Amino acid sequence: MSTVNGGISFWYAQEGAPAPREPLPGDTTADVCVVGGGYTGLWTAYYLKKAVPFLNITVLEAKFCGYGASGRNGGWLYNGIAGRDRYAQLHGHEAAVRLQQAMNTTVTEVLDVCATEKIDADQHRGGVLEVALSPSQLARLKAFHAAEAAFGETDRELYGARETAERVRVAGAVGSSWTPHGARLHPVKLVQGLADAVEALGVTVHESTPVTEIRPKHAITPYGTVRAPYVLRCTEGFTASLAGQRRTWLPMNSSMIATEPLTEAQWESVGWNGRETLGDMAHAYMYAQRTADGRIALGGRGVPYRFGSKTDNDGRTQPQTIEALREILVRFFPQLAGVRIDHAWSGVLGVPRDWCATVTLDRSTGLGWAGGYVGSGVATANLAARTLRDLIQQDSGQSGPTDLTALPWVNHKVRKWEPEPLRWLGVQTMYAAFRGADRREAAGRSAETDRVAVLANRLSGR
Repeated sequence: MSTVNGGISFWYAQEGAPAPREPLPGDTTADVCVVGGGYTGLWTAYYLKKAVPFLNITVLEAKFCGYGASGRNGGWLYNGIAGRDRYAQLHGHEAAVRLQQAMNTTVTEVLDVCATEKIDADQHRGGVLEVALSPSQLARLKAFHAAEAAFGETDRELYGARETAERVRVAGAVGSSWTPHGARLHPVKLVQGLADAVEALGVTVHESTPVTEIRPKHAITPYGTVRAPYVLRCTEGFTASLAGQRRTWLPMNSSMIATEPLTEAQWESVGWNGRETLGDMAHAYMYAQRTADGRIALGGRGVPYRFGSKTDNDGRTQPQTIEALREILVRFFPQLAGVRIDHAWSGVLGVPRDWCATVTLDRSTGLGWAGGYVGSGVATANLAARTLRDLIQQDSGQSGPTDLTALPWVNHKVRKWEPEPLRWLGVQTMYAAFRGADRREAAGRSAETDRVAVLANRLSGR
């Protein structure tokens, strides 16, 4: 049996493509128009409709809900947020602590809504385990662990080699850091359950309706225009396809593989009984989960960026990327060298120029947006959606400022990416530097981070 490549993602291979919802039938009006039917857009519609049931909310989706990153990600519901350290520099340590605390509670919030709405997304709260496989990775791991504690995560645990192996038997792991603020889930089951919940509340969802341009009070599509006082851009890695947004967020590629189901004996050799989500401290890092049906789904960077901010064709990825991800799998678990790879796929995530996730509402135009999650969007999208809800309620006079509207990522301004070919050259050079640094660190005995990686991080603004 050969590896299935593309087909959106393995998660859709399991669930099947959803029955299509009707496209926009023509010009119409709404109180709020949400552009994008992924996690950010659907959560925003959900919370707004729950808060103000009489609101007329329309969601416009180019393909179908969950076609983008929401249906292709690694299923990590965890408390990481892009840009926290930068926000600490700009707004002070305590402001960043409040942002981190909000992310910690967001994991519970998503799981609670799943329970309330009876969404079975194969969720299992096993936390997040991040491992180190070399002296330099271990030094970064210890610094990372100390930094997380400094931002208030006092329930995080640091493990040595033996304790790490008791959780997951990663070959050569010399240490790890574990946080309880994480859960494994099935991304498509979550997004489809959320779309159903939103429709049940009375939100109108139009699929197969690409928005070509967003203007104040207008979302323009080939089928008509939606006019609304508030138009919210929730398009993450596909933002570059909108008129005037080519350089706003860079669509960074990430790819994944899913193995065949492992046998009981294979799982016994791997461990992983806690079903933690699993990551590492490499510069070109990996991420993985133990799926509900007994597979390993593992991802990382393949070809990091396509010239001109282009996106993939229904999730297909390159053969060399599939092989590179298999090599990571076997490096972590040599006993699985003969395991079949059943599926491979890719998708794009949104990367701002300063690598900081943001939530914004322009009160002068009614335009809002959220995203730039840099791969940490499963939970962050929920916090962003609740923040957009509060910003709109505040702007419309229905409520005052809240704890969420005071978070430091609100209304953060980011400069645009460089024009081509500079951004293509920059991204290719950055990831070549990271991969080279990972190879040198793996081969060496120094606890120092590779200097090339340090320079690449500094130049990229990462």
